[in-house]
Amino acid sequence: MILVGQYDSPYVRRVAVTLHHYGLFFTRNPISVFTDATAMAKINPLVRIPSLVLDDGEVLIDSAAIIDYLDETVGPAHALTPRFGAERRHMLQLIAAATGAIDKAGAMVYERHFHGAGGVNEDWLARCRIQLEGALQWLDERLTGEWFVSGRFSQADLTTGAMLGYLRLRVPEVLAGSRFLRLKGLAAACEALPSFIAARPSANEVMPG
Repeated sequence: MILVGQYDSPYVRRVAVTLHHYGLFFTRNPISVFTDATAMAKINPLVRIPSLVLDDGEVLIDSAAIIDYLDETVGPAHALTPRFGAERRHMLQLIAAATGAIDKAGAMVYERHFHGAGGVNEDWLARCRIQLEGALQWLDERLTGEWFVSGRFSQADLTTGAMLGYLRLRVPEVLAGSRFLRLKGLAAACEALPSFIAARPSANEVMPG
């Protein structure tokens, strides 16, 4: 399998961490949607990351769809997301809050990066930050132990950990101060795992100039 994308994307990273956690062999094509758009379009018509190219040439797009395939591959006894029931619904809601936070953080990053100091819409930034902080507060309140669900590491923890790593990298001011202490503890626990260490962004995985 070939994972397409850079690890500074939390969506690529959540797939990579999942692959490492499951012990599934893969290689990586670290092309960028910004600097390699033509090559990316040949893999994914949306010119987005991540994509996962399977050994038979089939291409999966969207991190949630890719992780669903990986869960199916390893089977329910090893999957980080339950197959059905109330626990699955609860976990999917946690994941939705984490991915929603990624989207709002990403909107802030792009607004600042591409519009420059004179063109940034401060009202839009403020709205995105309110939504981002709302998701963080909601998640923080639901983290009552080391992990979110049933005292064991799950996809809810993995995705939230990838999201928090992205915030530290791109919008660290959101995590400043004494707020979200439980989430910060979760981030530290995730980043200490071998699967997270193996998928840390490298120094050359940066936003375009």
